[in-house]
Amino acid sequence: MAIDVALQLELEDLYSRYASLLDDGPLREWPDLFAEQCLYLVIPRDNYDRGLPLAIIRCESRGMLVDRVRATQETIMHEPRYLRHQITNVRVVSAAAGRVDATAHFSVIEVLPDELPRILSVGRYVDVIHRRSDGALEFSEKRCVYDSVLVPNTIVYPL
Repeated sequence: MAIDVALQLELEDLYSRYASLLDDGPLREWPDLFAEQCLYLVIPRDNYDRGLPLAIIRCESRGMLVDRVRATQETIMHEPRYLRHQITNVRVVSAAAGRVDATAHFSVIEVLPDELPRILSVGRYVDVIHRRSDGALEFSEKRCVYDSVLVPNTIVYPL
């Protein structure tokens, strides 16, 4: 497949905005990167590879993502923290008729106030992206496939 440089740059920008909103905010704008009817999963690699649907976070619409953000900011009790998402190896798997299947690698570093930074999660994104009527790209499916079978209980924010 020939590389569409313009599309690659658009994807890089989309993933960059994704990381920026999660790390530096405003978090309330993060759901705007998704279609109204979307799928967002945080799923262990073993389940994904076996085609098993069990995920530790499952949201099936932008409204559910908005609720997740609200819960994170207003109702879930947790120690303040900073996150840094590193998103690399963004790759177009296929592109046709306004749909882009893409993958990328991620690592998320978490910093709590009086602790050294630590790796919270690593894995890959398996995404379906569509073009909106205004030409912008949005996620219609985002699978955050984390590599470890163990998951820290401190996953508060989206991956």
